[in-house]
Amino acid sequence: MIARAREVYFSFLSNAAVGVDPCGVVLSTELSQGRVVFDLPVLLPDEEFIALDLIRRRPFKQRPRWKV
Repeated sequence: MIARAREVYFSFLSNAAVGVDPCGVVLSTELSQGRVVFDLPVLLPDEEFIALDLIRRRPFKQRPRWKV
């Protein structure tokens, strides 16, 4: 679901002008369609809300520590 939400979000970024950041993406579980939302939505029974912080989050990679 997060991967699909990222697709919707990055598609929005590539087509939208600079403006206010959305708060997340709403995905339809049955149709695999999604939309970017700017306010917390009221969801239909077949919808899921994915918050923007989950969409933007990258997996943590430990960086090597260099001894000086």
